[in-house]
Amino acid sequence: MAEALEFYFDFSSPYGYLAAEKIDELAAKYGRKVKWRPVLLGVIFKATGAAPLTEVPMKGEYSKMDFVRSARFMGIPYNPPSRFPLPTQVAARAYYWLHERDCGMARAFARAVYRAFFVDDRDISNPDVVMDIAAAAGADRAALAAGVETPEIKDRLKAEVAAAIAKGVFGSPYIVCDGEPFFGADRLPQLEARLAGKVF
Repeated sequence: MAEALEFYFDFSSPYGYLAAEKIDELAAKYGRKVKWRPVLLGVIFKATGAAPLTEVPMKGEYSKMDFVRSARFMGIPYNPPSRFPLPTQVAARAYYWLHERDCGMARAFARAVYRAFFVDDRDISNPDVVMDIAAAAGADRAALAAGVETPEIKDRLKAEVAAAIAKGVFGSPYIVCDGEPFFGADRLPQLEARLAGKVF
């Protein structure tokens, strides 16, 4: 069976959100699966010396406009959040805790977190909001609330971020297909061409 795509993303990444809305359908079209791997851009930026796009002079204003334009071009609902960026540790830990128990539920949760932030302007840095989203996806709220605070799941997220950095992940979305990385939602057409076996 063909190797699964690896999809690295941060829940506070607008371009990660856009890719998340398309990646599974695109992969399935070519008989592939996707491994969703939430990471923390704050940690990655410390390792690379980068900063959130919106905080970079001149590029920041452009990026805000481009988030909206890219979403419109891709046919994806997008409402610029009133607080941006936000810490996403709890959401990422919740994903990995859920994934250990129910992969499908974890995937549904991830999409719901993205939409809560980039469509409904909910504060996904708030643990109560994250638990509400998870409960709506079918999770046991109390068990998850306890689970995200365990040393094991905290260490799991740290290990995932460290492994991503070691692999060269420097932003979100970062998609690896058969060892070849594709960075950014605007690279999905190139990714599709690669999946289709086109040489370019």
